[in-house]
Amino acid sequence: MKPAEVEPEHCRVEVAMRVVGGRWKLAILLKLYDRTHRFAELQRALPGVTARVLTRQLRELESDGLISRRVYPEIPPRVEYSPSRVGKTLESLVRELERWGNWYVENSTREVQQPG
Repeated sequence: MKPAEVEPEHCRVEVAMRVVGGRWKLAILLKLYDRTHRFAELQRALPGVTARVLTRQLRELESDGLISRRVYPEIPPRVEYSPSRVGKTLESLVRELERWGNWYVENSTREVQQPG
C-alpha cells in the first residue's frame, strides 16, 4: 500500500508536500520540463546541489513516479531523466510557482521597505 492511500482525506496537501517537498525537487522538475537531462547536466544546471543530494532527490522523484530514468546499454552507461506522465501533470503548478517566485523577488523588497 502506498503512503498516499493511508493518509486521511484532510491531509492531501501533506501528501503533495511529501512527494514534492525537498529543496531541489521542484527545481529538478522545472529543468526536466524543458528537456531530458543527464545527471551531470542537472548538476551543472542547479548550482549548489551536491551529487549525493541530487542522487537522493532523483531517486525519490523516480520512486514517487514523477520522473522516468532511462539507462542506455553503453559503456560507460548513459542515464537520462525526464518527467513521467504523472510528473507532467504538475508542470503548470511548478511553472506557476516559478512565476510567483519571480514576482516575489521583484516585489517583496519594495513592500518591506515601504513604511507601515
